[in-house]
Amino acid sequence: MYNWSVGEFAEFMPQETKTVRASADVLRERRRRFRRTRVRELKMIAKALASTKHPVLVHIIPMRRCNLDCGYCNEYDNVSKPVPLEEMKKRLDILADMGTSIITISGGEPLMHPELEEVIRHIRKRGMIAGMITNGFLLSKERIGTLNEAGLEHLQISIDNVVPDEVSKKSLKTLDIRLEWLAELSVFQVNINSVLGSGVKDPEDALKIAHRAVELGFTSTVGIIHDGNGQLKPLGTRELEIFEEVMTLGKRSFSRFNDFQHSVARGKEHDWRCRSGSRYLYICEDGLVHWCSQQRGYPGIPLAQYTDEMRHREYSTAKHCAPMCTVSCVQQVGIIDNWRGPQTLKPKPMAPPPAQPELVQIGSTRSDS
Repeated sequence: MYNWSVGEFAEFMPQETKTVRASADVLRERRRRFRRTRVRELKMIAKALASTKHPVLVHIIPMRRCNLDCGYCNEYDNVSKPVPLEEMKKRLDILADMGTSIITISGGEPLMHPELEEVIRHIRKRGMIAGMITNGFLLSKERIGTLNEAGLEHLQISIDNVVPDEVSKKSLKTLDIRLEWLAELSVFQVNINSVLGSGVKDPEDALKIAHRAVELGFTSTVGIIHDGNGQLKPLGTRELEIFEEVMTLGKRSFSRFNDFQHSVARGKEHDWRCRSGSRYLYICEDGLVHWCSQQRGYPGIPLAQYTDEMRHREYSTAKHCAPMCTVSCVQQVGIIDNWRGPQTLKPKPMAPPPAQPELVQIGSTRSDS
């Protein structure tokens, strides 16, 4: 495997990059929040092992609109309005009542939501772990501060290349200053996800991005770009070498449990039990429940009408797309239950439960006599 020397690596980095140190106060608060979050994560795992009746992870979309237009992305539009705060709170309350452990806010671009910090506060108020996936372009020093105060615990930025191109503007060159701000000011955990696969012009970029992430004190993961249906595109020989090296850099993160990605990278089917619709839920901006971001449309039931029975059925339902799936968050959730709960059911059309007739209270009639 080819290893970059310091000089070679620096040659491809944006100019004037630097290693940033946080203040003593930030480091102290970062350590405190990390310890508390890790304790909650361990409790989450224990709870998930003890019972299969609740969602472990939910991705929720407060904003489908995005400020970028990446050529490979099918998860955004240019016109949607933000979901109103009170509606977001209602959805979060339903998820909390289900026993959900983790909420990840995604999009579109969630930082475009005008009341995002209130959404995060409500997640924390209801006892759930709060995470977010963002392209990072709207981060500022002030915004990092408000995210700290709101109680954000995890943030992930996906960076596609070192220099922006016609496919993606999410480059190290454009985002590096924001990464430095995060290294200096954030008290939440930050993960930088690089990508390999179809549409990536230079696979070496993933390695450079991963090294920069580790240099700044972040965790690093690598994703494999899927097609429009969330299915895999096998990697080439050099891409595989880079993939394995980046995975070793991610040993501090939960990516070390992503053994399924080694199969995906080689174009092999992965034998696992997808628990989407049950242990993992994807809630779109319209408040509908879907298997995941790449299988939107099924079951398509409003969250408020998605019953325990529906979730329990999906737990035992085999998913046709599972063997070649590259959606890592769903795969990670599946690890908890892969050893139990055989999936013997097939998907079937679902309909919301019939509306209950409105009760009319008949009071006594008082006569004046």
